[in-house]
Amino acid sequence: MTAIATARRADLIGSAYMVCAMALFAVEDAFIKAAATTLPLGQILIIFGVGGAVVFALRAQRMGQPLFVPDVLSRPMRIRVLFEITGRLFYGLAIALIPLSAATVILQATPLVVVAGAALLFGETVGWRRWTAIFIGLIGVVIIIRPGTDGFSALSLLAVIGMAGFAGRDLASRAAPLTVSTTLLGFYGFCALVIAGALYTVWDGFALRAVTATTALWLAGTIAAGVIAYTCLMRAMRTGDVSAVTPFRYSRLLFGIALGVALFGERPDAATWIGSGLIVLAGLFIMWRGKNADT
Repeated sequence: MTAIATARRADLIGSAYMVCAMALFAVEDAFIKAAATTLPLGQILIIFGVGGAVVFALRAQRMGQPLFVPDVLSRPMRIRVLFEITGRLFYGLAIALIPLSAATVILQATPLVVVAGAALLFGETVGWRRWTAIFIGLIGVVIIIRPGTDGFSALSLLAVIGMAGFAGRDLASRAAPLTVSTTLLGFYGFCALVIAGALYTVWDGFALRAVTATTALWLAGTIAAGVIAYTCLMRAMRTGDVSAVTPFRYSRLLFGIALGVALFGERPDAATWIGSGLIVLAGLFIMWRGKNADT
């Protein structure tokens, strides 16, 4: 097998892992939305976080990795945890309170914010073409939210805040010490989810409910989907070329909308379709342009 053929095969496998990861993340969101009909969000986040943290702790033990290394307390890691808590909490609220399809679409603006943040914080070169694409993508978010119109819902801002939190987490991850493995990042990410759930539970007056058998299955599905999705995502980023694999992140939008329509009877309107189109096109252009120097 030639080097080109090997590279193409790696890209194909990596892309398949990415699509699988995005499908499972969408399933995770759907399970959370279903569980939120019977359980307070804080309780869901705590159970989800504990389950995921246990899985990654066991994985770290099997790989001979300690759960604590000094760099876990580094400034980038502390910042990462704060953004993780923000993203998980507010996006969780968005999933529970607004259509799944709308929350999923808004989340797709995360890469745009990451590119803008990398330019402003890390000095990465972003020319006028990509800045224009970022601006167009954010216009797509505004179209979906529709501020100042009858279709505007303040609850949609929860998804925007969640998206910003995830973008901050991704930026902090770039600055995280290399001594902190992806397994440890997963472990502490789920620990942050527990903290987010605990904070919301306190704010919500310690509202807790008994977990029914059906809800327990939804929660088990959430944990399984979240852990497997994270694993597939890491394999995707390590298998193929990043520029070839990353565009398949946007498949999450299709899965999220499909699940929203099939399971929750949602009907995305024209504004949602137009906004999502602008976000996806802007994101794909940024990825394509990233392989070429802006001039």
